[in-house]
Parts: sequence; structure tokens; C-alpha cells
Amino acid sequence: MAKHKVYTFYAELNNYQPKIYRRFEINGERTMDELCYALMIMFEMQGAHLFALTQFSQEKLIEKLLEFSSQNQIEDFLKNSELAKNIRYEFAFGEDIYLRENERLLSPTSERLQRVVSEVGTRFLFEYDYGDGWEISLTLESIHEEEISLARLPRVTEGEGFGIIEDVGGVGGLEELAKALKQGKGEEYNSYSRWLDSTTLNLALFDQEDCNFRLKKLPRIYRDIYQFGYEPTQASIKLLTRAYLGKGKRGY
Repeated sequence: MAKHKVYTFYAELNNYQPKIYRRFEINGERTMDELCYALMIMFEMQGAHLFALTQFSQEKLIEKLLEFSSQNQIEDFLKNSELAKNIRYEFAFGEDIYLRENERLLSPTSERLQRVVSEVGTRFLFEYDYGDGWEISLTLESIHEEEISLARLPRVTEGEGFGIIEDVGGVGGLEELAKALKQGKGEEYNSYSRWLDSTTLNLALFDQEDCNFRLKKLPRIYRDIYQFGYEPTQASIKLLTRAYLGKGKRGY
């Protein structure tokens, strides 16, 4: 069995309590869009909105430059070097992409993880649905070589919390939903239950086994949606909405 670089990441939904997080492994041959699809699957993002991943590569570069350069030299280098900028991975879809002053744009399909990420501690920000404004902080915890079948990766090793709910209104909406579900009765609870098409959703539950199943089955669906612009087939929709578990029409 061949050896592969295995990357261990810690990912956490920003600005929400109780904490929703995932610790997972992925092989270095994966492209950056495949890393994004894994994040979307693990945090219950169903591929209905735009996304972007920002790699804060400038932080690690500054750490190295501080060993042999003055602050003025570093500032001058950062100002004039395109390669010193943070990297934003995003599909354009024919639209203009907003870039911060210290960012440069790369296609998520053009770079493999092991080519652009080599420093433990590298941080990322994943953004999904620019209306609801979901953000996930991502940190590389370790890199090791392992004889492993790539059919086993990516895989979640640890986590807490269900994930997001599509179109709920971001973190604030998720907090309101959590309150209503905890109450378990009343007009607001009934309204949410009808909207979700579910009375069984548990926002505190993380099903690791099901998540790893979905990490094997769903990436191709996300690739077809984002890279090729295909509408999901009925079979794909059934997978996305967990018809195999008898869930409601929205998968909850």
C-alpha cells in the first residue's frame, strides 16, 4: 500500500455556542475545492450557495521573515510582492470577485493541498452563503505520512453539534431555532417544525458514522454543482436530504 501525506484539520463554526466543530483527516493529493466540499458536507451545507476559502499564508511568511529581516523590510516586501498575499480560493461563475488588498485569487481546482499548504498551524477561513454569512475557522494541526487506502479519506475523527441549517438566517437564526426546538412546543416550535419538515431534528447531535458515509458519497455531487454547473439529479437529492434515513424533504 502506498504512503500518502495525511493532513489533520480542526474546523469550528464561528460565533456560535454551544461549539460546533469537526476534527478530520484528508490526503494531500486532494485539490482545494475537494477540501471545501468536505467542509460543506461535515457542516451540513447542501451546495445551494456560493463559497470561498481564504488561506492566511501571509502569517507563516511573516514568521519566517522575522528571523532575518527588519520590520520595515517585511512591510516593503509584503506591499510589493504578489506571492506574499493571502490566497482566496473561489469559483467566479462569471461574476466579479471581491478581493481584500492583501489577497490574490486562485481557482479551487487548480491547486493540490500538499502543494500550497506545508506549515502546521496554517489558518483558513471558509465562507458559505454570503447572505446568511456562515464562517468556519480551519487550522492545520498536523501532517504525517501513512500507508493508507485513499478510499478511507477524508474522514471525521471527532466532532460535536449537528451543523448549520440552510437559509435559517445565519448564526442568529440558528440560535432562535435552537431555542424553539429546546422548548419543544408552542406556535414558534410548530412553525419551525413545518418549515423544517421535521420534528426529530437534534442540533446537539453529531452522527460521525453518517458523516463519514456522506464524505464518501457526496463530493461528486458538489463537484458537479460547482465545477460543472449541473443541477442535482433525483438520486443526488435523495442522498443530500438523507432519504436513506427516512428524513423529511429538507433532510432534517
